[in-house]
Amino acid sequence: MHMEADMRTTLDLPDALVQEAMKVSHQRTKTGVLVAALEDFVRKSRIQGLKKFRGKIELDIDLDTLRKRP
Repeated sequence: MHMEADMRTTLDLPDALVQEAMKVSHQRTKTGVLVAALEDFVRKSRIQGLKKFRGKIELDIDLDTLRKRP
């Protein structure tokens, strides 16, 4: 992912929530867990944006060929 300059900011976050997020994400730092959460949020948002095209685009693709099946 292309990153621009870091932005330093002060946030008031619930400590218990941050600690739980660090635990479940296996992140060692608060910055790490926030970056991971933001990346996940953006990824999910992009996926939602793509879902509006589901079934609306005609693709001329042979899945067997793509999968190298005879």
